[in-house]
Amino acid sequence: MPTYQYECDACDHSFEILQSMLDEKLKKCPQCGKNELHRLIGAGSGIIFKGSGFYETDYKKKGSSKEASGKTSTGTPAKPAEEKCPLAENSGCKGCSEGVSQAA
Repeated sequence: MPTYQYECDACDHSFEILQSMLDEKLKKCPQCGKNELHRLIGAGSGIIFKGSGFYETDYKKKGSSKEASGKTSTGTPAKPAEEKCPLAENSGCKGCSEGVSQAA
């Protein structure tokens, strides 16, 4: 059930009330008793995702589906991106690329 906001033109009293969409609009102000009440148009509420069952892959951009499938748009297997060791760039070390383990 949506929450509607009402405002009285006579006394400027405003309030919110939980009503069914099928309910009649309120006409009488609960504060002053005059029939000067009107319903305001609100922005509504946002969507709240709670609980398990929502995954980050459900809302990925279309470009990331190529990476997830492992194929490019031509149907050929995608090449994995080569990772470079940050230590190798600064020190010239070739231990990682030659299969030699190294302590950081």
